[in-house]
Amino acid sequence: MHRPLILASTSPYRRTLLEKLGLPFSCIAPRVDEQPLAGESANALVERLALAKAAAVATQYPDALVIGSDQVAVIDGVILGKPHSHDRAFAQLQAASGKTVTFLTGLALIHKAGEAALSLVEPFEVKFRSLDEQTIEHYLRLEQPYECAGSFKSEGLGIVLFEALNGRDPNALIGLPLIALNDLLARLGYDILAAARSAQSTRT
Repeated sequence: MHRPLILASTSPYRRTLLEKLGLPFSCIAPRVDEQPLAGESANALVERLALAKAAAVATQYPDALVIGSDQVAVIDGVILGKPHSHDRAFAQLQAASGKTVTFLTGLALIHKAGEAALSLVEPFEVKFRSLDEQTIEHYLRLEQPYECAGSFKSEGLGIVLFEALNGRDPNALIGLPLIALNDLLARLGYDILAAARSAQSTRT
């Protein structure tokens, strides 16, 4: 029997991505201070927070495999987090207009009982079209992506804002790089296909 799988997140986007694999899992909110440290780089920030989120839940469930993830966007060396408001989202998209924005997703997998903690940072680049104020305003009113790093939803209408995408896993752009997750799970002996098959047999 496979060890329990827990996603240390309440993000509906990450939950939907993990559901694509057909695995049984639970979602538990981690209690983590997400403020960056003084002088902390974007890479270091997302990896540290992914590990912290997974560790916060793994302490309560030591036998489970706990997944943590965190994401920021970086443009011209400046970290962009979730805008949380229309005005900030508008400013983020204005800043991204005509430029390439790098999205960095920290991913961590912790098995407390096995004293295992794996982590990595998955990059993904987005080249934005030149966006005028009307385009930005219309988009934001339609999708209201105020809880998304970078102020867009690539799985929705956000795709019309892009000129090109560059990265090995488009799921990373939404918040959970599934290719990298498969790699980390395999390193801890968790076979996704076998687990999905077992879950399917249980349901039928």
